[in-house]
Amino acid sequence: MLWNKDKLFCDINPTCYAISLQKEIYKRHLQDLLNKEKFAQDFQTEKLPNVVSHNASNMIKRAAGVNLDSQINKANNIDLACKKINGILIRPGEVFSFWQLVGRISEKKGYSKGRVIQKNKLVLGIGGGICNLSNSIHLLIVHSPLEVTEFHTHSDALAPDEGKRTPLAAGTSVSYNNLDYRFKNNTDQLIQLLVWCEGEMLHAELRSEREFPWSYGIVEENHHFKKEQNKYFRNSKIYKETTDRTTGRVVSKDLIWDNHSEVMYDYSMIPEDQIKNEA
Repeated sequence: MLWNKDKLFCDINPTCYAISLQKEIYKRHLQDLLNKEKFAQDFQTEKLPNVVSHNASNMIKRAAGVNLDSQINKANNIDLACKKINGILIRPGEVFSFWQLVGRISEKKGYSKGRVIQKNKLVLGIGGGICNLSNSIHLLIVHSPLEVTEFHTHSDALAPDEGKRTPLAAGTSVSYNNLDYRFKNNTDQLIQLLVWCEGEMLHAELRSEREFPWSYGIVEENHHFKKEQNKYFRNSKIYKETTDRTTGRVVSKDLIWDNHSEVMYDYSMIPEDQIKNEA
């Protein structure tokens, strides 16, 4: 058999993929042992007084072509992970790590099969849908002065938009534990993260000891879909705007994502007025 020199070791077969993944997991463990970051690990049931940002999202999609069982499993997976994070305190200088708190996921811990992206395809996998939780957390952090130190993206077009387009409604990827979501408390006060499920809704809230002098907003520009060869992609530029609470003046506008996401659903469901054709 001829060897394809351009083929990655992890792409040879499932066993090679598993070996490569385990290598990355061990490498991350070693990096965490050697670095000098202090990870957040203390919890508090009492809520800090000031709400910095909050959001809520529906965990279960009911639509044509969507497997309801995988959606219910997703909600279960998110609930289990929330219980490992809810109430975590992040002290000044500390780092929040999604996987340091959630830990390795498995069927023995109650996780079920939900949708995951593997090699750019939607498949079923244990813990599927947990990226919805990391994305909700990311939405909190970009509406705060905290510093995102590790962020990985997947497609921002996994399913058709429900109603009006909401920037950053999806797109934050986590995979134990080589793809982590991390942020650092670079402020001078205590921060608290709350995440919990009520019915089919996922709630997320970021709290602090006192109000910050700035407010934060997300602005999306040049949003459109475009066909590239035989595939469609969602494109946009997403900015974080920081506004002085006292003067109302925008003090900064920073690009946080140059979005180029492959559409993972039926192309016929893309709104025609949002498709940008070649000039």
